[in-house]
Amino acid sequence: MLIEKSGKRRAAAAVAMLAIAAMAGLPRGAGAETILRIGMTAADIPRTLGQPDQGFEGNRFTGLTMYDALTMWDLSSADKPSVMIPGLATEWAVDATDKTKWVFKLRPGVTFHDGSPFNADAVVWNVDKVLRQDAPQFDPSQVGVTASRMPTLASARKIDDLTVELTTTEPDSFLPINLTNLFMASPAKWQKLFDVAQGADAKAKSQAAWAAFARDASGTGPWKMSSFTPRERLELVRNENYWDKARIPKVDKMLLLPMPEANARTAALLSGQVDWIEAPAPDAVAEIKQRGFKIYSNEEPHVWPWQFSRVEGSPWNDIRVRKAANLCVDREGLKDGLLAGLMVPATGTFEPGHPWRGKPTFEIKYDKAAAQKLMQEAGYGPNKRLSVKVQTSASGSGQMMPLPMNEYLQQALAECYFDVQLDVIEWNTLFTNWRRGAKDPSANGANATNVTYAAMDPFFAMVRFLQSGMAPPVSNNWGYINNPQFDALVKKARQTFDPAKRDEALAELHAASVDDADFLYVAHDVGPRAMSPKIKGFVQPKSWFVDFSPVSMTP
Repeated sequence: MLIEKSGKRRAAAAVAMLAIAAMAGLPRGAGAETILRIGMTAADIPRTLGQPDQGFEGNRFTGLTMYDALTMWDLSSADKPSVMIPGLATEWAVDATDKTKWVFKLRPGVTFHDGSPFNADAVVWNVDKVLRQDAPQFDPSQVGVTASRMPTLASARKIDDLTVELTTTEPDSFLPINLTNLFMASPAKWQKLFDVAQGADAKAKSQAAWAAFARDASGTGPWKMSSFTPRERLELVRNENYWDKARIPKVDKMLLLPMPEANARTAALLSGQVDWIEAPAPDAVAEIKQRGFKIYSNEEPHVWPWQFSRVEGSPWNDIRVRKAANLCVDREGLKDGLLAGLMVPATGTFEPGHPWRGKPTFEIKYDKAAAQKLMQEAGYGPNKRLSVKVQTSASGSGQMMPLPMNEYLQQALAECYFDVQLDVIEWNTLFTNWRRGAKDPSANGANATNVTYAAMDPFFAMVRFLQSGMAPPVSNNWGYINNPQFDALVKKARQTFDPAKRDEALAELHAASVDDADFLYVAHDVGPRAMSPKIKGFVQPKSWFVDFSPVSMTP
């Protein structure tokens, strides 16, 4: 039934997409110029001013393209897990006597797109843009998507032109990983825009400068902005002067197009309007392959969950209810019946074999009888059902197929005495609400939220959800979990600088969170992408991110 609904939606979406594409006049590439046209799942172009919105899809398309961070991810392999490697910093170390201080050595000879040098002053300036409220360049709009991802970073200090000291509020072995999210924008470019900006005071001028910067961005990344039309398209061109010569892009231009509806993206690909789409419609996979297009997928460190509210009065405060929900979902049925195999069933944030998996005693599987028994023990049954409400989106970064998937859960959980109400909102609004928490009016009475999350590093995978101090507005403990065991394990992991011992603490934390059934674990994304056979050189890494640089196109 859900697939039939999806098919009906596709016909209307296809017509709409073709009309939009025709009006937009999407270029096909003239002469020797090669243009890669990508249909994103986002409903709008992610912010371009340095710290993207739209979740990690924003990082993928407007962060890691135009910008670099001090540390970065190795995206070169489809077979090995993506690991952190040097970026704009070549090396780093924590102070042996004071583990709140780190020294980073910077890469020499790097320039921003406007020609100004990247150096320690630029690092300090970019830290201050999101941490120091009295800094002229401080931008509140960039704080929520940045500071919450590196919550212990307190300050930056220049030692010399190519050396900077970063200070944290407490010993934090996660800091180098967290810094993959702090993108370096050009202070010189911003200053020029500030000097000519209009405004009644410095704050207004700063906001005007950032707005102008977003339309004419300058980072150090392999791609440079060439044109930008909000809600319609972003055109990037190759940075011939990129510091890593091996990652200078192979194509001349990349055109990014917001296409939030899966069937519309699929129609655009099949009609030749785009060359590449994120997350094709699952029921069109066979047709996509039959027509000669390629589909890439790979298990990602990425989880599709429900995150439960644990505030006073939440129905999810009963562990029997949380466990029942996890046992009531046939994940294999979801995988094969709705998603054309494009998911991996989730039994936690990490699966067996991962160093952070641990040994949970609660086995997440499909066992409807056990789920019904738990619900009956909690006081529910056929004649007394439990009403729950989940806030979700119609599309968005990593959300896969949120409406059909949540409709599937709605039907599945109905067999275990749940009445599920869906509150469907726009993706970026949902992402913003995620940081506001279950107590905020924006939750609209929801006691669960469906926001997917990346699990590449310990902070993103667990700490921001499980540590009590990460409750809003600090980070993403949306449900206000307050478990002293979790807090103690987070502290132990943060303050352990030996990797093997840190992994042990993280494994213990993960096992404890699975045993507490703190999420409804549903799926791991496999990042499906459909592409024209003209595209060559693409690597689908075991990561939420991809590297566009090695991609080439045949005529």
